[in-house]
Amino acid sequence: MTALRVGNASGFYGDRLTAWREMLDGGELDVLTGDYLAELTMLILGRDRMRDPSLGYAKTFLRQLEGTLGTALERGVRLVTNAGGLNPAGLAAAIGALADRLGLTVRIGYVEGDALARPDALTANAYLGAFGIAACLDAGADVVVTGRVSDASLAVGPAISHFGWARDDLDALAGATVAGHLIECGAQVTGGNFSFFTELPDGGHRPGFPLAEIHADGSSVLTKHPGTGGAVTVETVTAQLLYEVGGPDYLGPDVVTRLDTVELAQEGPDRVRVSGVRGTPPPDTLKVGVNNLGGFRNSMTFVLCGLDIPAKAALVRGQLEEAVGKEGLEFTLARTDHPDATDTEAASALLHVHLRDGDKARAGRAFSAAAVELALASYPGCTLTTLPGDATPCGVFTADTVPQDAVAHVAVLPDGTRTPIPAPTVTCSPQAPAPREASTGSPSAHPTRRVPLGELVGARSGDKGGDANLGVWARSDAGWAWLRGWLTVARLAELLPETAPLTVERYELPHLRAVNFVIRGLLGQGVAASTRFDPQAKALGELLRSRLVDLPADLTPGVPS
Repeated sequence: MTALRVGNASGFYGDRLTAWREMLDGGELDVLTGDYLAELTMLILGRDRMRDPSLGYAKTFLRQLEGTLGTALERGVRLVTNAGGLNPAGLAAAIGALADRLGLTVRIGYVEGDALARPDALTANAYLGAFGIAACLDAGADVVVTGRVSDASLAVGPAISHFGWARDDLDALAGATVAGHLIECGAQVTGGNFSFFTELPDGGHRPGFPLAEIHADGSSVLTKHPGTGGAVTVETVTAQLLYEVGGPDYLGPDVVTRLDTVELAQEGPDRVRVSGVRGTPPPDTLKVGVNNLGGFRNSMTFVLCGLDIPAKAALVRGQLEEAVGKEGLEFTLARTDHPDATDTEAASALLHVHLRDGDKARAGRAFSAAAVELALASYPGCTLTTLPGDATPCGVFTADTVPQDAVAHVAVLPDGTRTPIPAPTVTCSPQAPAPREASTGSPSAHPTRRVPLGELVGARSGDKGGDANLGVWARSDAGWAWLRGWLTVARLAELLPETAPLTVERYELPHLRAVNFVIRGLLGQGVAASTRFDPQAKALGELLRSRLVDLPADLTPGVPS
């Protein structure tokens, strides 16, 4: 059976608006997917729905579809998206209305059942699997809309439909899950956010969006349309494979994918073969993402220039605590200043002040006005980069689980038939993966050179609720032999001191020459509530790569092998 060509045109709510057109016009496709949902997005959609119960879906998708639906129908490209968010039925109806206005005939299916009744939550949604999507496609849907499904399900569902996989085709499902994970973040697998972006043919200026050629056994080839920017290499694929994952057991609603079995090989220019993936039965529970409103927040930033930076910060702190009270205040001093600087910016540090409170008035103008009132009554050179403003709502994300068979997973077919999707009958009770610490030998007596760690390794990091992951890969076998023994949890704490008091799990993925760290609690109560400078931990990997370390002198950056 021929391979199924599945492309992606959106990695988040706000991704490149023209990507749907670029992917449809750029080359052959069978299916085009779009991922719009993240933990923060569900909070945004929940607030939309509070204002207007008819909303709750990604409105951007309708604008993108207006100029591309006719092309997709003409070329036989089926569209699968989770843009339905909290209201897949509403988006399906809106697409039908759009098609009528455009004079098009379109068969629309949608998947629901992810929304759970939690009276104490703004949103509570289970991560559904791919068999509901497959049922809609089997019934002839041109467009399939879902709510919260696992990100990879957008690609796995079409593969199930195309190849006729059953629930016990675990290796095939696992292979397609890897393909779906690789393309779901759009251009991240084709060179976007890539540690070695300066080596890309176009310098990373405009990476194309990806596609996966999925085969009947679940193996795939990752590629992109000819003539588009970026690149598809073993390293760009490795980087995305390490994104927002935990241990080697990658839990999904349809299969547990063994990431330590994934093998990558460069098959040709911009073609990477993904093979060897093994799967085991899925867990007996589904992940549930829960969002709640966590009060209100506001922020002000003071510029502290020149001498006595700590004393200036202490003065501001005392003045603000006296003005609005200590409760909920958080101060972060960013020492961006340089000694003996020749301009104001280089001589300045930034004091970020955050206030979170259940009282909107206290967190709003009462706080920001108190900060501004210090302009002529505080430290010398007092100035702010922010204007006084009102507080904004902040959200708190938590993760939960429910039994698979407790969720009413339903595929609504194009003719309106409601088809229940049974839960898997063969499941496992997931065991906590065993983190692996590096085995360190005696200190090397060989010469070293003090250089940035990033000369030898790449990294990719991201958020999972209040946790962060940090994947680090070596560019050569020699580099991996050194990295796996050198980069311990203790050494990570030395290089990234903010991880030292936290629980950190370390996992090895030898086929990828990579280690992955899961840093529990780094992001507090999740992205929407985090006051960290990098609230989604996207830059954590690049911070690690910038640290100066003593590398063995005989290990050189060279060309990745």
